[in-house]
Amino acid sequence: MFDGDLKLLIADDEAPARSRLRDMVADIGGWNVVAEVASGHAVIEHCEQQHPDVVLLDIRMPEMDGIEVASHLCSLPAPPAIIFTTAYDEYAVKAFDTHAVGYLLKPVRRERLLRALEYAVRLSRMQLVELARNHPGLGARSSIAVTQAGRIQLVQVEDVLAFQADQKYVRITHSRGCDLIDESLKSLEEEFSDHFVRVHRNSLVRLGAIESVERVESGQYLANVRGLSEPCQVSRRHVKDLKARLR
Repeated sequence: MFDGDLKLLIADDEAPARSRLRDMVADIGGWNVVAEVASGHAVIEHCEQQHPDVVLLDIRMPEMDGIEVASHLCSLPAPPAIIFTTAYDEYAVKAFDTHAVGYLLKPVRRERLLRALEYAVRLSRMQLVELARNHPGLGARSSIAVTQAGRIQLVQVEDVLAFQADQKYVRITHSRGCDLIDESLKSLEEEFSDHFVRVHRNSLVRLGAIESVERVESGQYLANVRGLSEPCQVSRRHVKDLKARLR
């Protein structure tokens, strides 16, 4: 439970919804609204600058939905607690209940807002992965959050060439270079299966960037991927599926 004059960020692409939430928060008291924003990118920027304790986060926003935003916020050193706001009906929000995620149905009621603020919790990455997997209508992320010099930078998924295991992290190779992210190859494979293919237990590569697959004298298969300095090993167990996907 939060006590005292804590910082709150309101995120909704509709101005009347932001205004209504701001008025209710002011009526409740004990909260300082540090920013009101209308897009996912603005949420990330203001969270890095303002360090809010809680974010009231609309699920449906242009360019980047609320669950993707929440996933990026998890990369912050001290992520805020998140309460989703949504116009979905009772059936559709079962996923929120299942994964113990705070949410408010629109139109938001004062009593429910007060209760949600009192019990706001910080979400784990696994909660968000499961929520995105099970929630109707929400697709894969359009970008991946990486941390550079203590700040979140977004790498567009369409610019990613490969995800490769690197000890306890995953190395993401993209058009601007390489970064390490704290995610699992398994969850990345499930999320981005439309555009990436497993070539090895340690590697996922962009299907559209594979220029050729060849078998060398040792019997090892290699995939030549556009933009990568070295070919990627292809394990025998993945050769058949890879060739099928390439067709």
